[in-house]
Parts: sequence; structure tokens; C-alpha cells
Amino acid sequence: MRSTKKFFFAAGCLMALLISFPPSAFSQTYPDKPITIYCGYAAGATTDLTARALADGAEKLLRFPVVVENKAGGGATVAAGLVASKKPDGYTLGVISTGALTVRPHLFKVAYNPLQDFTLICNYSRYIGGLCVLKESPIMTIDEFITHAKANPGLAYSSPGMYTQQHLAIELFRQCKGLEFKHVPTKGGAEANTQLLGKHVNFVAGAGQHIQYVKQGVFRMLLVYNTDKRDSNYPNIPALKELGCQDAPALGYIVVGPKGMPEAIYKKLNETFKTVTESPDFQKLLVNLEIPYDYKDGAKFEKDVLDEYDFYKIFLEKMGAKKKD
Repeated sequence: MRSTKKFFFAAGCLMALLISFPPSAFSQTYPDKPITIYCGYAAGATTDLTARALADGAEKLLRFPVVVENKAGGGATVAAGLVASKKPDGYTLGVISTGALTVRPHLFKVAYNPLQDFTLICNYSRYIGGLCVLKESPIMTIDEFITHAKANPGLAYSSPGMYTQQHLAIELFRQCKGLEFKHVPTKGGAEANTQLLGKHVNFVAGAGQHIQYVKQGVFRMLLVYNTDKRDSNYPNIPALKELGCQDAPALGYIVVGPKGMPEAIYKKLNETFKTVTESPDFQKLLVNLEIPYDYKDGAKFEKDVLDEYDFYKIFLEKMGAKKKD
């Protein structure tokens, strides 16, 4: 009997001690095991390269393994669904695009509530696209392209897929200038580029991977979109909004966790990823990939997600897109 009383007394003391600790005390023990990051895109894609750089840098700071697993599919909705299903303990994260939260849920049923099932940790870059023709094309500027397109209705173009931000930007461009195009959706940016390389289409709605061909002198970029201003790497190429056209909002490269992550762990991850993304190695990677640095913590880019969600909901309805089960 006496031993039983001792047990309950000890247990009560332990509980009181735990309750007396502030939440920040628990963050000091995090992490104490490996962290998994689900990347929503295939190995070698721009998002994958940045996710692995994030993981490498975080591993050095947190002193525990940070492992990237590629879970491509559904425009990053596969990875997002996996993250949403896990415990919010900071050991399962996702690197996805905001499109998994703001675009795809309007097109088909997803295994999560896009606005409620995640802890938004940080946004570190944006996807900027470009309209490209082959370098051998006699078309030198976007004005010449518009004149040519009006004289030759039905020009074919490839994109990374139906209702991707690249497809939607070109659709806005088409409507704005009264043009007619034939859309050839593919399964990703690499395949879209291959369509132009093989001369199966007249131009490509580039999704990021087009930059390597621009650098190599194979593609000529005539227009940038999914951006409010010109790309500093290509200051002579106009942005879609400069033509007086509406543009599709730029989707972001983001890190998310399951809903309900403790504030102390969220802060530790945010501080860690901010330090990693500000490092010379990560900044050099962004320069090489020619994608902009745009860091925001979860509180700051939450409004961006809500605005994107509303924009794509309205625009997709206007395009007649029907949600699939």
C-alpha cells in the first residue's frame, strides 16, 4: 500500500513538473530523431533540388538526419496528402508548391482540406514562367509574336499540364490579345520542352526547366509571366502585365507540416530554414536555377495562399473547369 502511494505521489510530481515547463523547453529536445521531407516533385526537378539543399543545410544546424523522399504526382497533392496525415510533431514535413493548396483542390478531390490541414512554415521562392520559341525562329519580340499569331491562328504550344499556372497565364494572354492557340498539355516541364525541341509545337509555356535551354541558346524567351515585374536576369524581356493583361499569380515554393504543430517547433524550423536559405550555398543554387529568393514565414504568406485560392477558384470556373472526383 505504501509503495502504491509513493508511485502516485511521484507521478503527480512529474505531471506538475511537466505542466510548469514553458512550451519553449520542449523545443530544446527537438529534434531527437531523423526528419523526413516529402518533396512533391520528381528527382532532379527544380523543387527537388531546392528541397535537398534545404535538407542538407537543416541537417547541419539541427544535428540530426533530414531525409528527402520524392512523392511526385497530382501537382504535389500526393506529398501534401501524406504530410496532412502525419502527426504534427515536426518529424514529417513537405516541400510543395502553393498550387497543391490553391489550384488542384478546385480540379479534383484531394485527401485534405487545403486551408485547414497544414501548418504553413515558410515560402522561399516563386515559380516564374516564360513563353519561348526556338532560337532559329525569325520572331524576335513579343510584339512580333502577337502579329504572327494573329496572322496564323491556331499556333500550338506545350505546357506542363492542363490548368497549371503556365497554362493559365498563356490562356490569359490569349484572351487579352484576341489570339487562338492549340494547347498541348504534357506531364511536366521537361516533356513540354521536348515538344518544342522536336518541333511538334510552335512555342512552349516554360515552367522553369526552359531556362537551361535559354542559357544554351536553344530557346529564345519572349515573355515572362506569373510575376509582377521583369526578371532581373532578363531585363529586356517584358512581363505579361506590361502588355495590359491579367496574369496568373505566381505559385510559391513552400515548406509545410501537419496542422497543429507546436509553436516552439514551428519557430525552430522557421528559424532553421531562414538561416539555410540565406546561406551563400543556397543563394548560389537559386542564382544557378535563376529563381528568385522570396522568403516569408507562415504568418506572412498565409494571405498569399488565401488570395491565390480565391483567384484560381473564380478563374477556373470561368474556364469551365469541372472538378473530378
